[in-house]
Amino acid sequence: MKNKGKLVIAYSGGLDTSYCAVSLSKAGYDVHAVSVNTGGFTKEEISKIESNSYKMGVSTYKNIDAVASYYNKVIKYLIFGNVLKNNTYPLSVSAERIIQAIEIIEYAKSIDAKYIAHGSTGAGNDQVRFDMIFQTLAPEIEIITPIRDQKLTRQEEIDYLKENGINMSWEKAKYSVNKGLWGTSVGGSETLTSDKPLPSEAYPSQLKHSDPEKVSLTFLKGELVAVNGIENSPEVNIEVLNTLASAYAIGRDIHVGDTIVGIKGRVGFEAAAALIIIKAHHLLEKHTLTKWQLQHKDYLSNFYGMHLHEGQYLDPVMRNMEAFLENSQDKVSGDVVVTLKPYHFTLDGISSKHDLMSAKFGSYGEENKGWTAEEAKGFIKIFGNQNKIYQQVNQDS
Repeated sequence: MKNKGKLVIAYSGGLDTSYCAVSLSKAGYDVHAVSVNTGGFTKEEISKIESNSYKMGVSTYKNIDAVASYYNKVIKYLIFGNVLKNNTYPLSVSAERIIQAIEIIEYAKSIDAKYIAHGSTGAGNDQVRFDMIFQTLAPEIEIITPIRDQKLTRQEEIDYLKENGINMSWEKAKYSVNKGLWGTSVGGSETLTSDKPLPSEAYPSQLKHSDPEKVSLTFLKGELVAVNGIENSPEVNIEVLNTLASAYAIGRDIHVGDTIVGIKGRVGFEAAAALIIIKAHHLLEKHTLTKWQLQHKDYLSNFYGMHLHEGQYLDPVMRNMEAFLENSQDKVSGDVVVTLKPYHFTLDGISSKHDLMSAKFGSYGEENKGWTAEEAKGFIKIFGNQNKIYQQVNQDS
């Protein structure tokens, strides 16, 4: 069969990407499989994915370690912005897909591939994220999506693989789990409904500790630089904190949101480190930022999270918002003490030289040291001017 040229496939090793690898190899493409590690992969898992990829007929397999890149390009700004979609979800999976797509398309360009493929269906968010990144960074590379284009069922894929000698177990797990640095998504029959919760056993971490444990988190300009006084890179600190907190089964919830293609969906997730870091960081900001910084950060962060979720990462407005978010962190340094407890955590307090609750200027509701009673009365009189004018002008309306 005539070789159609190099094709890079975003390869996870699951049913969909396995079907793509086999069928595209059979169709005459020179298939190169690429996986991107954004956290959650063990060496053994990577080795198994690589071994299986060659059974699917690929020419080469490459695993790209993108954990540090993932943190520096995306997670850092999600922390700066305290981003929780719909006030719940830390964008665990959608954030990953952006970095995976960037790494894969850059690799495709580096080996002069003419084609790039992914195993997304036509019903979800990932097709949008992958296609948006691919067509923006390399419009000359043709995107091929067999599952979407052929409207294949899971059983049709399994039958095809068996016909071609791939007799692996494709039994669908009761719960689908996608683990990464910023959290783990969990899907099951319950999340396809609007009323059923996920059972405890569906989550990857189970309760191991019951006695409360205090943890000190050290932030430097908004970045987590130490856990319990032990310094390390922020991405390592995230993993350290997650190990501590997951033993308390912290970070479980179900996100309900609007997909990019206009339908609503539910997904369970476990994101112990992400939720603790965001809440601890936000507490530190409440102490160290002015009220106007906090107000404007809120809506910009919401925009940033939404654009990221919908695959708009490469729009220049994202760099504009990142510049604002990073600049806002100049004084967000200090320690936050958190107490870990079964299934939840509490924020005890902060210590920072930039704490604006300085007793030098007075204590809220008790005493002031920076102004007189007459000055307070004058301020209140002027502060209420617009309300008084409006009420007097419209008193007969």
